[in-house]
Amino acid sequence: MKQKYDITGMTCSACSSRVEKSVSKLDGIGTVSVNLLTNSMQVEYPDGALTTEEIISCVEKAGYGASLADGGKTTTASASPKAKGENVAEKQIAQMKKRLITSFIFWIPLMYVSMGSMYGAPLPQWLQGHANAISFALVQFLLCLPIMYINKHYYEKGFSTLFHGAPNMDSLIAVGSTAAIVYGVFAIFRMSWGMGNGDMALVMQYHMDLYFEGGATILTLITLGKFLEARSKGKTSEAISRLLDLAPKTATVERDGVEVEIPVEEVVVGDIILVKPGMNIPVDGTVLEGVTSVDQAAITGESIPVHKEVGDSVIGATINKTGFIKIQATKVGDDTTFSQIIRLVEEASASKAPIAQMADKIAGIFVPVVMGIAAVTFLVWYFMAGATFEFALSCAITVLVISCPCALGLATPVAIMVGTGKGAENGILIKSGEALEIAHNVNTVVLDKTGTITQGRPVVTDIVAVNMTAQQFISLAAALESKSEHPLATAIMEYAAENNIDYPQVENFDSIPGKGIFAQLNGSDYIAGNAKLLGEKGVDISAVQDKINALADSGKTPMMFAKDSQLMGIIAVADVVKPTSRQAIEKLTAMGVEVIMLTGDNERTAKGIAKDLNLSQTIADVLPQDKEKVVSQLQAEGKIVAMVGDGVNDAPALVRADVGVAIGAGTDVAVESADIVLMKSDLLDVVSAIRLSKAVIRNIQQNLFWAFFYNSCGIPLAAGVFYAIFGWKLTPSFGAAAMSFSSIFVVSNALRLRLFKVDKDEMAKVEKEDVAVKTEEISLAMTQAEKVQAPEANITLMIEGMMCMHCVRHVTNALKSVDGVGNINVDLEGNKATVTADNDKIQPMVDAIVEAGYEVTEVINAQTVQQDINNEKEKTKMVLKIDGMMCMHCVKHVDKALNAVEGASNVVVNLEEKQASVDAAPELEAALVAAVTEAGYTVVEVVK
Repeated sequence: MKQKYDITGMTCSACSSRVEKSVSKLDGIGTVSVNLLTNSMQVEYPDGALTTEEIISCVEKAGYGASLADGGKTTTASASPKAKGENVAEKQIAQMKKRLITSFIFWIPLMYVSMGSMYGAPLPQWLQGHANAISFALVQFLLCLPIMYINKHYYEKGFSTLFHGAPNMDSLIAVGSTAAIVYGVFAIFRMSWGMGNGDMALVMQYHMDLYFEGGATILTLITLGKFLEARSKGKTSEAISRLLDLAPKTATVERDGVEVEIPVEEVVVGDIILVKPGMNIPVDGTVLEGVTSVDQAAITGESIPVHKEVGDSVIGATINKTGFIKIQATKVGDDTTFSQIIRLVEEASASKAPIAQMADKIAGIFVPVVMGIAAVTFLVWYFMAGATFEFALSCAITVLVISCPCALGLATPVAIMVGTGKGAENGILIKSGEALEIAHNVNTVVLDKTGTITQGRPVVTDIVAVNMTAQQFISLAAALESKSEHPLATAIMEYAAENNIDYPQVENFDSIPGKGIFAQLNGSDYIAGNAKLLGEKGVDISAVQDKINALADSGKTPMMFAKDSQLMGIIAVADVVKPTSRQAIEKLTAMGVEVIMLTGDNERTAKGIAKDLNLSQTIADVLPQDKEKVVSQLQAEGKIVAMVGDGVNDAPALVRADVGVAIGAGTDVAVESADIVLMKSDLLDVVSAIRLSKAVIRNIQQNLFWAFFYNSCGIPLAAGVFYAIFGWKLTPSFGAAAMSFSSIFVVSNALRLRLFKVDKDEMAKVEKEDVAVKTEEISLAMTQAEKVQAPEANITLMIEGMMCMHCVRHVTNALKSVDGVGNINVDLEGNKATVTADNDKIQPMVDAIVEAGYEVTEVINAQTVQQDINNEKEKTKMVLKIDGMMCMHCVKHVDKALNAVEGASNVVVNLEEKQASVDAAPELEAALVAAVTEAGYTVVEVVK
């Protein structure tokens, strides 16, 4: 049986450790996990071995409160968490806020009365002078009492844990503040005795030795720190709330032929649910009717929506993107995948091991030692040395005052405050001191793929044009995809827009579910889609099958395009690696950190991404619950794990990990579930966060040493060890000064962390860059009939003066301005434009281009094209192997040279293969070679 309890009264890691140890001693108990962050405890034991009352009683005997979570409901492995009626974290924050405000209301006038006169601040007449010393002291005492009462928690827990032999920071606070206040009360009695006996010298001695403000300051400042800590803890419950907000609240079901909208909690297994485009799918189910694409990124991490048709399963809380579907509910309520994610987040949070703060460890030894020294000091001086009671008590109290926990208490929080502030300056939000402390020991970093290593959206990466220029191909591809809503189509349209590529309007557009699209243009049939669709339409892709396989093996999604059953080309789309991810992984590896990629994507895609990264391991096809299991397995192997992710599907793993790191651009749930948030969505900040953690922990260790060192050096003086020999004796006043100096030193040392620098020089080397798109143009053998059909345009205009894509846009707009001109395609590399228009439009087109600032060198009209087609029978395809081509300018020169040879056609120049293919009569071979040579290049071979 597994049960969860809410624990009250815990303030530090020593508290959670004490609760865990106490419950672990019960007979029959299995596992016990106490979490200070969530003030909760999970226990597991055989049925009947223990009762709830026994467990609660054990916690109460340890000095804390306990009650069953969720209103007394016992949870099992299949239970799902519910939203609580009472938010424990918010209640605690409200209580701490009340204590803090009350403390400051009385602390401010207390400080004015006690310290104001030292700085010339006016005081009422009845508080001035030695004659009013008793009134002066009593006012301070009365202002101190409310602060003590509102913060009585420190005394209750501090002395309780001290008496139980497990002192913590509360014990230090209780002992230190009590010592200061008790001495103040003692001073009042001494001044009263001096007043009654006319001993004004005694009154003067104790007038400024009160230290009520010291005790009150300890309580007030510690409460401020506890309030900030409570606010940090409250973030955990926000993660659960944000998760619950993502779940659909209602569902449209079909019952007895009528559509009814009901709360999602009322959906039962077998219900028929209607899901419109753009709506969240309410529960897990199976598609009964319709086809659609479903965005499953929140659950599986897949960056590209998944096609769903009849018989496919769908997951609750995913988004229906395009089509209307009917589903039959198969899992509802606590059994859905989304509910399991919520439960995993809560269970992982509750089972996170508490972090034992160094200050608490030192307190466990330091406090009883100091108490013992103070007691021995009093006994030795009073009973053995024969000193007065006043002298012995003064020495004992001085020991306690100089051991006051200010510096020891500031050692950790001040360094953490400065460290987290420095992180925030650089876009690294560290949400708790625990995360900062654990991060310096991280030796394994687990990275989500989509949106973390990669950009999280598909972009065009490769273009392979067949028997046409790349620009012509993209223009036709954009025309087909312009009416599609698929994310892959969006990637193509974005590429066309970025490169100012114009495209014609297609007709009779139709989407073929799960396969691709169909459309018509100028009487020809066009299709785009996967290999299965092209195979069904009789398109032969065998000649480019190796290219298709290579693209798929690289983690890319290839899409094929065809016209009238002839392949036009391939466009590959992928979610590409961020520019800084590779460098970040290399840096982590150099630091001795194992880097693992964890993704819900398929293994082929994952390996394609991973092959260029220096990863220790790649794990693919992982669902959210499995991500959390992988992290748990790594922790079981003794590794300190940091999980980096950005989606809802990463939330359980983020919470389970020793340190959860969320990408700032990710979902709110991931951000709330994580311990560290990278606002710049840059993996290099993971490196910086670990380095910052190491610097902070090193600073804390230094602070604790010096805080302990100063106090320890002062204790012998405070105890009067050197009084008999040298006459050295510390007064409580000097003890308080030493204590203050140690605090100043600790704060100053912590401020050195502001000098920490992120490795900006190396980060600057990796600039934001566009994805380099690999473009390739290839020629495949065509039948004579295909060649006759090839030309779409009946007029070609050779244009001089175009230099860039802006020129292409200007020429395109110029041609658009002429009525009756269609199918405009401007080719920058070929220095030409092809259009469909009547011959009488030639002169207006030439005039429009000239007016735009360019020169038309040649116009090839329909008759010329037809003559060329008729001459094709006499031509032979020749491939010229060319040496000397280095760049696209060379390609342009060779293309221009070959096109200048009368009778040459279908010129395609390939830079990568250093060759050009051309259709020409055999007797033109010498002319072609001469043209290339005259252009400045060498023809090494001619293949026919």
